[in-house]
Amino acid sequence: MDARLEKILPLVQKPGRYIGGELNSVEKDPSAVDLRFAFCFPDTYEIGMSHLGIKILYYLINQREDAYCERVFTPWLDMEEQMKAVGLPLFSLETGTPLSEFDLIGFTLQYELSYTNCLSMLDLGGVPLLAKDREGLKNLVVGGGPCACNPEPLAEVFDLFMLGDGEEVFMDLLDLYKEYKQRDASKEEFLRAAARIGGIYVPSLYEVSYHDDGTVQAVVPTGDAPAVVRKRVVADLDTAFYPDRFPVPYIDVVHDRAVQEIYRGCIRGCRFCQAGFIYRPIREKSVSVINEQAKALCESTGYDEVSVISLSTSDYSGIAPLLSEMADWTAERKINIALPSLRIDTFSEELVEKLNLIRRSGLTFAPEAGSQRMRDVINKNITEEDIMKSVRIAFKNGYASVKLYFMLGLPYETPEDIDAIVDLGKQIIDAYYEEPDRVPGKHLTVNVSASPFVPKPFTPFQWEPQDSKASIEEKQARLLERAGRTRLHISSHKSNTIFLEAVFARGDRRLGKVLLKAYEKGCHFDSWESCFEYDKWLEAFEECGLDPAFYSNRRRPYEEVLPWDHLDHGPSKEFLIRENEKAKAAATTPHCRLQCANCGAQTLNGGACDALRKIDRGRAAP
Repeated sequence: MDARLEKILPLVQKPGRYIGGELNSVEKDPSAVDLRFAFCFPDTYEIGMSHLGIKILYYLINQREDAYCERVFTPWLDMEEQMKAVGLPLFSLETGTPLSEFDLIGFTLQYELSYTNCLSMLDLGGVPLLAKDREGLKNLVVGGGPCACNPEPLAEVFDLFMLGDGEEVFMDLLDLYKEYKQRDASKEEFLRAAARIGGIYVPSLYEVSYHDDGTVQAVVPTGDAPAVVRKRVVADLDTAFYPDRFPVPYIDVVHDRAVQEIYRGCIRGCRFCQAGFIYRPIREKSVSVINEQAKALCESTGYDEVSVISLSTSDYSGIAPLLSEMADWTAERKINIALPSLRIDTFSEELVEKLNLIRRSGLTFAPEAGSQRMRDVINKNITEEDIMKSVRIAFKNGYASVKLYFMLGLPYETPEDIDAIVDLGKQIIDAYYEEPDRVPGKHLTVNVSASPFVPKPFTPFQWEPQDSKASIEEKQARLLERAGRTRLHISSHKSNTIFLEAVFARGDRRLGKVLLKAYEKGCHFDSWESCFEYDKWLEAFEECGLDPAFYSNRRRPYEEVLPWDHLDHGPSKEFLIRENEKAKAAATTPHCRLQCANCGAQTLNGGACDALRKIDRGRAAP
């Protein structure tokens, strides 16, 4: 251990964040590998160690004998201060190597408000912030994750981005890097070759022009860079790599349990949900593979809880047999199974029966909107009858705690839609106390979370304006006032952070200078309320001559060139426009297993989509 680190560890909170050496972490001889990869998560250890993607890619890369993947997290403020005081650069957990000594530095981009943390980590690691200032192939900065669907605000910082599933594109990138490093090739030669790999976007190979009104005129590739970069898709999850172990933290983390992915994509098509569109096409794992992988994880980690995850877990076609198979060994070993992301319209007596075998906790549902009209606008495809039926089943079976997720400021929303949130909550409360089989003497807890809507790329609402800050705050006040003295516990997010999220979600390259200016003013950990400094951000926008409302509060016409139009994440623009038009009419689209909406995502997987297969089987049935 570096003497400087040993000196400062007693002076910071949670020193376990910075020492590494956890059970199942990977140890290699750095001198025996050809390339070293720093996997950076731009937030604290507790949040990063809860993320599944970093675990998958950590072990995938470390399977290679020629590569060493090491983890790096953003140090908390106290640790950052101490590191600067003693001159200790940001380092990896596995070997304590400074960030500046790695060949590749990769960031997973999960949230727009983590962008300043990317800058902070590079700066603290002694790595130049701008791609043009990093010469040669050392310290190549790469990014992936959901925010890479519109990476333009980071175009001057990152050398390249990986679009889509990382399992395959990562291996292609490392193979190419090793070849060009051994050749002692230039950075420009490497980047031009990398741009020819499917799923890799090199922003420096594209020129962006703007109209006088500030909108994008064109994004034009240079040389032989592709005009459109298509995301990569792992075709078969049964044969795709999945780790049989996770590093086990010494300290509590946000999700301290085994995590088992069961499928990718979502059949539902909720019009606000970016993940539901960019992770298409639908690909399911088989029950037997999920069961064996989950068992292996619990055996190697010692966890007494395994979370079965997807975007909509109860939509997994084999959920009932899966829970039955897993119950055979989890009950014997006293291992709890957590089922997040349950659809309220798939909550049934059969599912409750399975849940009663494996867990007893509160239930979380996401109606998203209080009125039926608004649920139709967003294509939620659930009715009030579905909601009330599900909560009655829950109350009858002993549940007395419900959390409900809603959104405020959705497109085409009216004041009556806000009132309907409280009205629905009251109906749920009444249903509990009218239920004859509820737990006697136990009071109901209903927590209502109402988050401001953020329009995102690659959704039918990507053209819609975000509600203004004043309007959102007015709606939040209306909601609280109408809830009054009911048993509804209302919570809502601060509108300032949501506003900035919307700006960067749909921003263009010009926001890069705002990002750098805000970081120079001391902005980082922007997703943490205690650290967020809104006034400094406003100063940065003003000094850079950009209006944030141009990005967040402006409706875009369909014909406008969007900053991300040269990137392809599956759903076609024509499909998204059709869905937006249907939203205006409050018309719904059936989910993917009932009827294919021809979204276009299946073309990324050779025309294959598990939802399409199930439609075809249904047609073939007698």
